[in-house]
Amino acid sequence: MITAGIDIGSVSTEVVIIGDDKNILGSAVFASQVDMEKTSLDALDASLEKSNIKKDDINYIVATGYGRNNVPFADKAVTEITCHAAGAHHLFPNTKTIIDIGGQDSKAIAIAAKKDGTPRVADFIMNDKCAAGTGRFLEVMAAALNVDVKELGALSEKSTKEISISSMCTVFAESEVISLIHQKIPAEDIISGLHIAIVRKVLSLVQRIPVDDEITLTGGVMKNSGMRKALEKELAPKKVNLPEDPQIAGALGAAIIARKYAG
Repeated sequence: MITAGIDIGSVSTEVVIIGDDKNILGSAVFASQVDMEKTSLDALDASLEKSNIKKDDINYIVATGYGRNNVPFADKAVTEITCHAAGAHHLFPNTKTIIDIGGQDSKAIAIAAKKDGTPRVADFIMNDKCAAGTGRFLEVMAAALNVDVKELGALSEKSTKEISISSMCTVFAESEVISLIHQKIPAEDIISGLHIAIVRKVLSLVQRIPVDDEITLTGGVMKNSGMRKALEKELAPKKVNLPEDPQIAGALGAAIIARKYAG
């Protein structure tokens, strides 16, 4: 049996194809475009090419994420909360808490086991009304600092002084960053301060759900080493898991859920 999961977010679209052993046969990450159907098809085609299989070989496709209802070729649409829980549980079966930071929202998920051992969402909370604590927030700050967003992690690790960022409103925080630049504060210190501010913002969400001693991090922002280390420091001594590619956890969960519906 071959199944596929398509996670269509407002910033990026991820596709994962898995086989009988639930191992990943192929995956792809594309920037989300206005035409979500075309973006998902392009990402699926790229995943198929890596898998060396044809679309007709796929038994079932589940779409998830912000644009899950804009994939007419998908067999079913499932919420991203459920899919992230399934993906994280598959990778780390003992985890009960998930922190996901994506391009436009951040969320904390508490999961519990059903009688058959499969995960169920026990509770969750999302920050989806404001860019604070998301990838978009980091993109705006990177632009203000005139650095590539992909360089933020490495730069923050060079920081030698903790800088406090008082505002998490994107507009006000950008003004604060510009002010710090004018004060000749090193970029690496500003970036480290931003990471700490985001982490504390996200953890204020996490504290509103049951938190286990083993936590799994997912979402594209978790590719940022500075964010990961700031989270690990704040969460210590809890065990923190990081998938090999945290950005595709939701699509992986969708592909795993597809197996249930494929029969």
